[in-house]
Amino acid sequence: MENEAVSRNFIEQEIDKDLADGVYDHVCTRFPPEPNGYLHIGHAKSILLNYGLAQKYHGTFNMRFDDTNPTKERMEFVESIKEDIRWLGADWEDRLYFASDYFDQMYECAVKLIKKGKAFVCDLSAEEIRQYRGTLTEAGKKSPYRDRTVEENLALFEGMRKGLYQDGEKVLRAKIDMASPNINMRDPVIYRVAHMAHHNTGDKWCIYPMYDFAHPIEDAIEGVTHSICTLEFEDHRPLYDWVVQECEFDNPPRQIEFAKLYLTNVVTGKRYIKKLVEEGTVDGWDDPRLVSIAALRRRGFTPESIRKFIDMCGVSKAQSSVDYAMLEYCIREDLKMKRPRMMAVLHPIRLIIDNYPEGEVEYLDVPNNLENEALGTRKVPFCRELYIEREDFLENPPKKYFRLFPGNEVRLMSAYFVKCESFVKDEAGNVTEVHCTYDPETKSGSGFAGRKVKGTIHWVAAPYAKKAQVRLYENLVDEEKGVYNKEDGSLNLNPNSLTVLKECYVEPELGEAKACDSFQFVRTGYFCIDAKDSAKDSLVFNRIVSLKSSFKLS
Repeated sequence: MENEAVSRNFIEQEIDKDLADGVYDHVCTRFPPEPNGYLHIGHAKSILLNYGLAQKYHGTFNMRFDDTNPTKERMEFVESIKEDIRWLGADWEDRLYFASDYFDQMYECAVKLIKKGKAFVCDLSAEEIRQYRGTLTEAGKKSPYRDRTVEENLALFEGMRKGLYQDGEKVLRAKIDMASPNINMRDPVIYRVAHMAHHNTGDKWCIYPMYDFAHPIEDAIEGVTHSICTLEFEDHRPLYDWVVQECEFDNPPRQIEFAKLYLTNVVTGKRYIKKLVEEGTVDGWDDPRLVSIAALRRRGFTPESIRKFIDMCGVSKAQSSVDYAMLEYCIREDLKMKRPRMMAVLHPIRLIIDNYPEGEVEYLDVPNNLENEALGTRKVPFCRELYIEREDFLENPPKKYFRLFPGNEVRLMSAYFVKCESFVKDEAGNVTEVHCTYDPETKSGSGFAGRKVKGTIHWVAAPYAKKAQVRLYENLVDEEKGVYNKEDGSLNLNPNSLTVLKECYVEPELGEAKACDSFQFVRTGYFCIDAKDSAKDSLVFNRIVSLKSSFKLS
């Protein structure tokens, strides 16, 4: 209905006002990552927010790498970021940009500031600049080099560009206000000397712009209308506005800040993840215990589940933390109606049906998903020797144990009733075989209406099952202690974050699964084929999430 009220978050309300007031006649947003690491779940919020705003207002979306710091940037990160964003569903079409493409314009902007008396070359060391800056309660002191002439500053800055000075010997600083209550405005450094090759520009430059100077210029050059960023940049907004104003850009962009996405009990800091990778604690930046987008993809999360999660988190200015269980809820909700429910035995013991004909095999019709008939059925082989879960047999069961024990009868899922007659142990006292008899009249779907059984267990046919390795993931950090050790800042790691089961058996059809294909293993959880280590003759499954959820949807 035309008059129906539409709920808008605060960013959309601001954009609506800008359009209504004629400040802008269109909307252009961007996602500007620094290519110095892999993206994580928090970045997904920014990606989907910026892309979603461009879509909602029929505007444009720019993908731009803020690659102004060659000391930490690599093409590996550039490619991984592009892959992550495509996977999430954000499409930048032909609007892929690099900040380094604008280095010439940034240099010209710096020269313009010098000529206007708004920038100067400073010889103070980094430590001296910090000392001169002052504190939150005390004004800073002016640099002794602040009053150099325009001509002197132009010559020195040209010398910086030509490589006449060593790293740290000189910097270019904006000339703003050393008494400003906002420390970011106290003559910030906008260029520094760095004799390093750049992944995009090679050895062309030995001076590089600082982020707070480069970022607003990049937005202005590209015609970005709304620079949507997280709250830690709120105090940087006056500098952002100063740069685009003093560099005399027409119709400059507007910065709007929103609250970051904080997820409980996860590691997102690049420094910590880099250390975990280098020490071999995790299997790379895409280890499924991490919450990098690459790790979530490898673990088996779907773009739809991430988008649902981000939508549920919402957009606000209030900082808050979201329980990891909510992310797990979203992947369960996404997969439960889409994926087939397969049988897999993770802790196998052999079950032998003594009265089933030796050498005979029949193929049973098994529904792929009882909640979604549209997924159809599959044929599953059934024969005399099966594997069942070790926990589905007990020699001396407690009360209300309805699975197999001597003399008890259960249904084999989608198959027959079997009754436990005997069992075999090895020298260590471990049960190795369970012997049963079956009732051929009780075939599933046959309309059998005789006696009833309370227990149903799953199985796989031993001669046809595919052997697999299964990786069970838990939280990487100790949830009771929290992520960081308060005494030394180290991580409180969970020693049981990964359990590897090497003797598992799955339905033969799973032998044809491809990388990242996902399934529900009945009674166990959701699993996917590992994209890095799995092979046709050596299957590896990652547990995406267990079946049970601790998240309550309010």
